Amino acid sequence: MIRPANTSTKVSGSVKRDVESKASDVIGNVLKPKHVMSAQDDERFNCVSDLGTNWYRHYFYFIATCTCPSRNALSPTFESRFAKLQYPGGSKFAMYFMRHTRGWVGVYGERSVDECIEAVQN
Repeated sequence: MIRPANTSTKVSGSVKRDVESKASDVIGNVLKPKHVMSAQDDERFNCVSDLGTNWYRHYFYFIATCTCPSRNALSPTFESRFAKLQYPGGSKFAMYFMRHTRGWVGVYGERSVDECIEAVQN
């Protein structure tokens, strides 16, 4: 099991731009065409209506925006983080996915951003 690194390493602007660029390319060209759907006729099921990313400190999150078509929905949409990259320093990242229990599970310890983005893609 991958454990989070105890670090408060600041992420440089160049690293942020590199990760954002690669992630937006994969989201726009691979993930959105494959997973984003319009609201279905059947109002019982939520559907992914958008995908995006967000930096928070030294974590880079992949986020799905889901639409709730039911008339009884508490909210018309909600966001769910489904993957995160943790930046411990250098040029490596640790990668996690969100488990159904709402806990993060480590997938990779120290990998390049390209390897992590490819894992999200696949």
